[in-house]
Amino acid sequence: MTKLKTIVITAAIAFPIGILAAGPMKGHPNMQAADKALATAWEKITAAQKANEFDLDGHAAKAKDAIKLAVDELKLAAEASNAKK
Repeated sequence: MTKLKTIVITAAIAFPIGILAAGPMKGHPNMQAADKALATAWEKITAAQKANEFDLDGHAAKAKDAIKLAVDELKLAAEASNAKK
């Protein structure tokens, strides 16, 4: 197995587990729904990568990077909201 495939498979397993952790989003139903939608998008992109044997010219990986950024920003938004309570 190539190093890239190992990294992608590891990320595909680890990221959805981490993304579903409630953490700071507890009590923020809209952001929890957004987080769930992002987790679903991550899973669908992973499925597309597997179906195409990871040959998507790097665009699927870039989409996953954008999802990761969105998840990070959601968590920061929830933390900021919680700090104001």
